[in-house]
Order: sequence, then C-alpha cells, then structure tokens
Amino acid sequence: MALNIEDYAMISDCHTAALVGRDGSIDWLCMPRYDSASMFGALLGDEDHGRWLLAPEDENATCIRSYAGDTFILKTVWTTDSGEVEVLDFMPHRDDHPDVIRIVRGVSGTVAMKQDLRIRFGYAEAIPWVRQLTDQPTPTLVAVAGPDGVVIRGPQFEPVDFGHVSRFTVEPGETIDIHLVWFDSYREIPEPTDVDVARKDSAEWWKNWAHSCDHDGPYHDEVVRSILVLRALSNEQTGGIVAAATTSLPEQFGGGRNWDYRYVWLRDASLALSALLVHGYEEEAEAWRRWLLRAVAGGPEDVQIMYGIAGERHLPERELDSLPGYRGAAPVRVGNGAVGQFQADIIGEVMVALHKAREAGVEETESSWPLQCALMSYLEEHGERPDQGIWEMRGEPREFTHSRVMVWAAFDRAVRAVTDFGLDGPLERWTAHRDAVRRTIEKHGFDEERNTYTQSFGSAEVDASLLVLAHVGFCEPSDPRMLGTVAAIEEDLLEDGLLMRYRTESSGDGLEPGENAFLACSFWLVAQYANSGRLDEAKALMERLVGFANDVGLLSEEYDVKGARQAGNTPQAFSHLALVRAADAILAAGG
Repeated sequence: MALNIEDYAMISDCHTAALVGRDGSIDWLCMPRYDSASMFGALLGDEDHGRWLLAPEDENATCIRSYAGDTFILKTVWTTDSGEVEVLDFMPHRDDHPDVIRIVRGVSGTVAMKQDLRIRFGYAEAIPWVRQLTDQPTPTLVAVAGPDGVVIRGPQFEPVDFGHVSRFTVEPGETIDIHLVWFDSYREIPEPTDVDVARKDSAEWWKNWAHSCDHDGPYHDEVVRSILVLRALSNEQTGGIVAAATTSLPEQFGGGRNWDYRYVWLRDASLALSALLVHGYEEEAEAWRRWLLRAVAGGPEDVQIMYGIAGERHLPERELDSLPGYRGAAPVRVGNGAVGQFQADIIGEVMVALHKAREAGVEETESSWPLQCALMSYLEEHGERPDQGIWEMRGEPREFTHSRVMVWAAFDRAVRAVTDFGLDGPLERWTAHRDAVRRTIEKHGFDEERNTYTQSFGSAEVDASLLVLAHVGFCEPSDPRMLGTVAAIEEDLLEDGLLMRYRTESSGDGLEPGENAFLACSFWLVAQYANSGRLDEAKALMERLVGFANDVGLLSEEYDVKGARQAGNTPQAFSHLALVRAADAILAAGG
C-alpha cells in the first residue's frame, strides 16, 4: 500500500520527477517527461504496479531525510542495530537520457541492504522483458517493453516473482553506486555515467540557481524551497510549468475528485511566473513567454486553459483500469477534461504576469505584444460569457465574480502597458471596457445586505478566490467592501482554522460534495491579513500552514486536518507559489 502523501520526497531533473518514499521506495516515476506513462506506479496501487525499493534489510531501521542544501539531492540516513548508512537519491541535471542515481555510503558498522525492483511500463500495463548483460564491468540489467527501455548498473540482481531483488552489505567508508537510465528501446543502450561527476554537477547547478533567489524575510528557507519546487516543475527544454508531479492523488480520500495535474495551466504557470519574477528570475520569465507564444499560436479564439508540456493541445481525459488508485481512490485519470472549458480569468492571469515581466525589465519581442493585443481582442468579444471559473466547475457555466475581476485586470494591464510603457494599443477602448467591467461587478457581484462580494453574479455564496481581488488591484486590502468579503469568507469557509475553496454541498460543481482545505486559499488569507493590518493573525496562520509541509519542505494541494495528512496531487505549484506570496506580504508588512 502507498505511504501517506507527506511521506514522499521529490527528486527532479527539470524534465520529470520521481517520488521517493520514507521507506526508500521510488513509488512514482514517469519517463522521459512528467506526463509520460509511469514505469513505477505503486503510488496509485501497490508494489506490483511498479516500484524501486532501496533500504536496509533490518525492518526496524529508522531514517532521517533532508535535501543536501538548496538542491533536489535527497539524503536519507538509515540507522539499524548493526550500523548506519547514507543513501543519496537524485536525478542528474539532464544531458541526453533521463536517469536516477542512488548512492549508498557506509557510515558505521556493517549494514545489510536490499533492493526490490519491479518495472511496470505504460501505467503498469507492460511487464518488460529483462536480461542480464554478462559482458559489462559492472552487473547490468536491461529491461525493455514497447518503446521503453531502462538499463540499471550496480549490485547483482536476481529474478523473483516478476521482479528483481538484490542484496549486499556496506562497510564504513564503502560507496556503492546504482544507476538507472531510461532510453528509447530501439536505440543502443546508453554508456555508463561518471556518478561522482554527475552528483557534483547537479549539486552545483541547483545551488547556483537557488543562490539567485532574492528574499531575506522570516520565511527564507520555506520561500527558497518553494521557488526550487517551481523550478523543478518547469520543463527546461520547453519552458512549460506543470501544476504538479502526479496524477489522481485524491482531494477526498476514497472519493472520485482525482485529476491529472501533469500539464501546464495558463493560470498556474502565470502565477508561478509572477512568483519567480518577484525573486529575480527574469530568464525563466522569458522562457515561459516563449512557451506561451508557441502554445497559443493561431487565432485567440482557440486559446485553451491548459496545454501539454511542449504546448500540445489534445489532452483527452480517460480512466485507467491498470492502476486501482491511491489506497483505492478511483478512478485514476490521465489527461484532463477541463481542457475544453472556457475560464474567463485565464487571460487576466497571463496579462498580469506579463505586465510584471515588463516591470522587471523583460523587454517585449516582435511577437509578444501583438499576442497580448490579440488576447485582448478576444476578451472584448467573449469576456462577458459565463464560464467554469478558477475551480473548473463541471456544472453549468456561470458569471463568476473572480473571473470577471480577472477580465478587469486584463484590461487594466493592457491600459497600463500603453500609459506606462508606451506600447501601441486602443487606449480609449480598453479603458472603456475596463470601467464597464468594474461597474458590472459592483452591480451584480456584490451583496449590499451582507457587505460582501459573491461567488457569482446573483449568488448568496462566497468563494475563497475573492481574496485575489485585492492582490490584483481591483480594490485595496482595507477597503470596507474587501473587509466585508473577508468576514463572510471567514464565516462560511473556515473549517478547523483553514479555508475551503467554496461550499461543495451548495456549489453545483457537478461532483459529489466534500473535499479538504485547499492550501493556497489559506495562504491567500495570510496575505490579506498582512496587507490589512492583521499581522499577528497572518503570522499565526502562516506558522500553522508551513507546519503542514513534510520533512523536506513539500506541500500537496490540500490538507486533511482531522486526519493530519496531506491530500491531493504533490508537490503542488499552486500551494508553493501561494506560500511565496504570503511570505512576501508578511515581510512587506514588517513581519
């Protein structure tokens, strides 16, 4: 059975990632990209769905884990009755082939180690043909099925029950290297890699990247780790930023709110870009903007809310029979049906992020400003359409207040691009649209009796996304209407001290009621508190939220307070970028 979600650490090469359990088992790995089919899928089933265990044979062994400084090199120190051993797990900053390296080093005594390797390509649909190579200087195992191949070099494996087991002992000062490389099965097997060089190069790359992070506040370590997570979820070749490393980890344990997050949402990527820009990463902004230009090429009416990592448009949602789901939470989904939704806020998120890029000194290119003008033309025609909103409601489209505010933000940033940066555009027309959207929101999206903005026009419900209104400049954090909205959100959506996105039982979202607290929403509340003079409350909530991170600083999408456990896909870009925003707000407020 899969471990608790918080018991997994991520290692990444900025193309894909592996989740390494506290028990030493890699239970999730898709190669060569985040959205490729899994070869280790025990996270959504059990060991027979693919895993790679490396741990002491002593069942009573205990471990302490950490990342080696500001890197994604995972260090696990195991203590047994007979001695102590250290395991380093990492994915080298990629050259030609995606790979995983596991280095075992004896610290004290003699420790007996065990590997249990069960490769299951294609979301556990294909058990590979495996052979031992006898003409190699190091024991070498090759596994092939269809287009996928891996080669593993290290201690000798023996076949056992459709898997392979290896046992070896480690003495003090002894180092044993284990190296797995994925390759196209129709190509030659990759040559061995110098493991020491790969480790040093990877450590240096991550540390150099993290060193550029501009943040000196009280949550420095949490901000740096979150920024590193955003980088790890960014594809180095394409510039696309995936929402999470996993698919189908449940928002409601045992339920059906299980979605595939291994794609690039324009919203999430835009917000991640904003967080990176604030902390000095202009290069990443340029890479993402190039990705955007490629992904949305064509008519603006064809813009999607999400794309594949390289800008692919076709992401049909389907359910897998080969994986039973995380602790039985079915279905397991690949692809995402929300790709066909209209979400009016998306263009606003893009325009806000690109405006921040301009403010950070990222210059417009020959194509980037014309693209933004085309997006604004699209909004002029379609900005008033009912939509599915930020939470991707699968019920009937509505006029969500947050969506309309982001339409306002899009026109506002377009206007400011002309007035503040001298770019060419229809200033009077955009200004008129911006002001008209504001009037509509104030008339139809505000409940005068309760003194709160509402989830959608004419609704009596509130929504945590209304906390974004102050962040994008629609109103001041201390505006009486905003304070009334915060009071309504606290009254309706706070459960066990954390914010729900909305009340699922009265939402009409097309799904069964019930989910856990969405972490990003509570981080938004931290920022609102800090920006409106409630600094002590902001700091208290922030302390609680960062305490939900696991032992290596990772956050999933949601948190189950009663079960004291993380929920949803992990690590979640939305949670980490919201943490960064909250920390920045506390710092700006003098915290």
